[in-house]
Amino acid sequence: MNKKKRALVMMAAVLLVGVGRPAFAEQDTGRLVATKLFRGIVNAASGWMEIPKQMILTSQESGAAKGWTLGFAKGIGYAVARSVVGGYEILTFPIPVPEEYRPIMQPQYVLSDLPENPQPR
Repeated sequence: MNKKKRALVMMAAVLLVGVGRPAFAEQDTGRLVATKLFRGIVNAASGWMEIPKQMILTSQESGAAKGWTLGFAKGIGYAVARSVVGGYEILTFPIPVPEEYRPIMQPQYVLSDLPENPQPR
């Protein structure tokens, strides 16, 4: 290969790498935006599921009586919070808030942290 062809190949490679990078970044940002919107819709619609979830978790930790009372109260609080956060994420999905479209609540979906085989206490 002569020097001109080698220089052209090198320039083409540099251009492809330089131009290709923003395309990948845009695809990644698009995926993050879509994930935030989906997460917001799911959390706004499934926030009510925090009530039985908190009742189950509190029952496992402290017994059935506390599960039915304290767990129920905690569930209502978490349900309201998750639904409001879901609505906020729906409204702000194109904006990278919090930084890099990270979830506001953990776990990011209501049933993500339930054990597979809960053991009654």
